[in-house]
Amino acid sequence: MITSEFTELLAAASGNEPLQAATIVIGTFILEDAATLLAAMQVATGALSLPLALCSLYAGIVLGDLGLYGLGGLSASHPWAARMVPKRRRDIGRDWVSQRIISLVLVSRFVPGLRLPTYTTLGFLHAPLGRFAAAAIGATLVWTSGLFYVSLRLGTLLMHYLGVWRWAGLAIFLIMLVMVGRLATRIYDKRTSS
Repeated sequence: MITSEFTELLAAASGNEPLQAATIVIGTFILEDAATLLAAMQVATGALSLPLALCSLYAGIVLGDLGLYGLGGLSASHPWAARMVPKRRRDIGRDWVSQRIISLVLVSRFVPGLRLPTYTTLGFLHAPLGRFAAAAIGATLVWTSGLFYVSLRLGTLLMHYLGVWRWAGLAIFLIMLVMVGRLATRIYDKRTSS
């Protein structure tokens, strides 16, 4: 349902690049991987320009990542946070994550379900914002570019071979992407629990 609404919004914004960019940015706040796939499909159909799609995706995803970091930072100033996590423990946590910020961001970008807790925790512990932002931008460029390229190629193939049924093919691809992500999470959990 969300995917069809997103596609309809992009189609309605055709010819209005600021509106297309805003639609993509907002779409990344809802489901960033789906927004990436759908933007690639729109590029494949010629309804959206490649530079606009990629720049909007990068901007939306990085803004979302910084927003999660900011939410974590805001929650640290709440009185209940001082009761739940004493300052001494926050300092120990900050020292630990500060040494591992790049690897934490990279792992959380590529393992589904880790971004929200990782990025808010980094904000809560006041990890260095500059290093977090640089790591988030780098990881976003790699992940989003790769997913976009695969989706663009897949979209072109789906349009060529499936025509109007391309959306069914896209739905199957989305389901496979989620399943692979869950499998990767299970493998990661087994490795870290051993």
